[in-house]
Amino acid sequence: MIIAEELTKYYGLKPAIQEVSFHVNKGEIVAFLGPNGAGKTTILRILTCFMSPTSGKVLVDGLDSRTDSLDVRKRIGFLPENVPLYNDLSINRFLAFSGSVKGLKGEKLKDEIERTTLICGLADQRDRLIKYLSKGLKQRVGLAQALLNDPPILILDEPTTGLDPAQIIEIRELIKNLGGERTVLLSTHILPEVSQLCHRVIIINKGIIIAEDTPDNLSENIQKKKGLRTLIRIDGPQADVRNKLLSIEGVSQVVEGENKGEFMVKSVSDDKIRPIIAKTIVESNWGLVEMRSKDISLEEVFVQLVTEEKGDVES
Repeated sequence: MIIAEELTKYYGLKPAIQEVSFHVNKGEIVAFLGPNGAGKTTILRILTCFMSPTSGKVLVDGLDSRTDSLDVRKRIGFLPENVPLYNDLSINRFLAFSGSVKGLKGEKLKDEIERTTLICGLADQRDRLIKYLSKGLKQRVGLAQALLNDPPILILDEPTTGLDPAQIIEIRELIKNLGGERTVLLSTHILPEVSQLCHRVIIINKGIIIAEDTPDNLSENIQKKKGLRTLIRIDGPQADVRNKLLSIEGVSQVVEGENKGEFMVKSVSDDKIRPIIAKTIVESNWGLVEMRSKDISLEEVFVQLVTEEKGDVES
């Protein structure tokens, strides 16, 4: 659906992105992650034909974004980070204007406005002026305009920025429902959002891609590097328990938790060690209340990868 090949973009003498290559399959929801200034917005602007790369190319449905720009744009619905809304227009009039820009008119335009406002939960708000809408409703209006003419691809730049927790959940569910039938590429800073929404994650830092995989695979790979983490609750004397756990071969660190009897055990990446830990606790006549794996979060994965990449550059 989308193929980016060795995209490079310079602003003056400074490279914003360098030889960035990736693909997005039909029906996938894929996230771009990266610190501020990493190059995410530059990539999205190139994909939406807002700007051309210095070198490299983008293919959308087999169409080259440079030579077939208009046809590519017809296949993409774009929600920029700062949605360009006309505050003195009603939702209905704004969508009518946006649809006319996309070449819609007459009954087709009317049907599209009805369809998109229904999908975005705006059907009973259409006569309201945009300036009186909440931030969450304005985001829905921006998403509705992106959906006009039913594009097969949605590109969303920070779609939940500035929303409160309830609004974030609403927009997240809306995006999730749009996936499958459409290809969705989004840029976001909200990492739990990525874990719940996205099939794959592309992490970019300083203009280059440093990792690309599913959220689970990224976590698993970092887990193998950093070792297993096991959360244990034990009914026994704190100091004795800690010392006993540290004496087990393969255990590298034991950290006491916030709750009484709770420990975080860091060990080598070998699942055989967990039965050994459990056996040690039982043979010490302590009560094993709870024992479970503590997975590495996507936030930890992101920080680890960005830190590693920074260290590699500096060395």
